Amino acid sequence: MAEPRFSVCELTTLALPFEQDLEVYGRAGVDGIGIAEAKLPAGEDAALLDLLRQSGLAAGICLTAGLSVLPLSKFPGPADPDERVEAVCAGIGRLAPFEPGCIYCLTGPRGTYEAAEARQIAVDGLRRIARCAAEAGVPIGVEPIHASIRDDWTLVSSIPETLELLAEVGEPNLGIGFDVWHLWDTPGLLDDIRAHAKRFVGVHVNDWRDPTRGWNDRALPGEGIADLPAILGALEAGGYEGWYDLEVFSDNGVFEDDYPDSLWNLDPVELITRARAGFERAWEARRA
Repeated sequence: MAEPRFSVCELTTLALPFEQDLEVYGRAGVDGIGIAEAKLPAGEDAALLDLLRQSGLAAGICLTAGLSVLPLSKFPGPADPDERVEAVCAGIGRLAPFEPGCIYCLTGPRGTYEAAEARQIAVDGLRRIARCAAEAGVPIGVEPIHASIRDDWTLVSSIPETLELLAEVGEPNLGIGFDVWHLWDTPGLLDDIRAHAKRFVGVHVNDWRDPTRGWNDRALPGEGIADLPAILGALEAGGYEGWYDLEVFSDNGVFEDDYPDSLWNLDPVELITRARAGFERAWEARRA
């Protein structure tokens, strides 16, 4: 297999604007940028696209500002699922000219809905989103979220659960957005990866801090307790050939926590360089 393509999600450098992300990622020597629509200034897309092309970076795993079908308490957005789906579709259309490797979306949590109603809302919304993505020619994936934070984020927390949801949606271009932090400790993970890796549209890389202090307390690849070499080996064995995108939340007061050792307080080039080195060590140590 060719060397993996390594990009950085803009949420990893949350405080920086898009233009500075391009400069920092270029200095760090990575291959791509995971564009977060929320960081794109309004009305400047043509100029931003020119900047991307001049940077030599490709667009990796990208995120619309809407993020999910059902509301997320941690991120702003409308409460009405129809409005949220419209926002995600608009975001797909906006990101498409940047030629993203893929886009991730979430179901969002059940919230105040009855379980069956929330499920149907998510299925209907994802079907509309998948069709928008197909029309735009952009791969789209549902990201399962760690079971420990399920009530605030998601209806699906494992690969089998997500596959069941995709079968209900019934759109062939809708895949899975894999994230190491969210799935590293799910039962049967390596077998699931090997069996279904070709359904993955992208892979977010990070690690699980031990002890973890919350959803916004992630470690850099190779600096936590996830068996990253085994996960990477299973991805290779399963035929995955897409982007590996660094996504790290490490709260320094932006959300509800202010960790004194927050990775967001590091020099961003140092953070990315350290993360990529950890990923490369795990890649060299990968095993099927």
